[in-house]
Amino acid sequence: MRLTGKVAIVTGAGTGIGQAIAERLVAEGAAVVIADVAGAAAAASALAGQGARALAVEVDVSDEGAVAAMVERTLAELGKVDILINNAAIAAAVTLRPIEEITVAQWRRLLDVNAMGTFLCTRAVAPHMRAQRSGRIVNMTSGTAFKGAPYMLDYVASKGAIMTMTRALARELGPSNITVNAVSPGYTLSEGILANAAVVEANRSAAIASRALPRDAWPADIVGSVAFLVSDDAAFITGQILAVDGGSVYH
Repeated sequence: MRLTGKVAIVTGAGTGIGQAIAERLVAEGAAVVIADVAGAAAAASALAGQGARALAVEVDVSDEGAVAAMVERTLAELGKVDILINNAAIAAAVTLRPIEEITVAQWRRLLDVNAMGTFLCTRAVAPHMRAQRSGRIVNMTSGTAFKGAPYMLDYVASKGAIMTMTRALARELGPSNITVNAVSPGYTLSEGILANAAVVEANRSAAIASRALPRDAWPADIVGSVAFLVSDDAAFITGQILAVDGGSVYH
């Protein structure tokens, strides 16, 4: 129960890795805000049914006003923000395509959600964390940014941006006792990924073969690292990218 009394916002927590993270933070004692474009109410209701304090907020993280409203509602109903998990992203719906076939609209939408969303959510909580002189921020990036995966240029660019943002934010927010780290999962079989049969077929075997621990990765494999980084056990760790991928990349 390392997180008793803490309030966490987890974006993209309606399903998949985000939902698994929210469940783990609740198990560690935190109250959570389940933020997603869809599925937030059902996920929060399931947690509440288990006795957890969970608030559902439907939000598009690329919408500046909606993000501000999410944080204000969190403060009004839960009193503070101790933890932010920037997990919301377009990932499972990514279609493998060469650069010539990526449209400007597709590029902008993906970067808006993945990178701009991380910026907007962090910007919205930063004043409150600065005022209380404490906070934990974890950004979810991807092993594709280490490897330079082909046919996913828009996605890889967005995750690379999140890596560099993590380092810059750690420097900027550190004087206020706010840590900023990132977790870099490998190819993880979340609900959304499993629903995209073409992507699973293209990537699953190669992902397993690249690992020192040669097996599938599941959301449950990711959540412990996030819980650690937002706890006091990681109070002196910031600006780091933690690869949680079974030894696919060494960083």
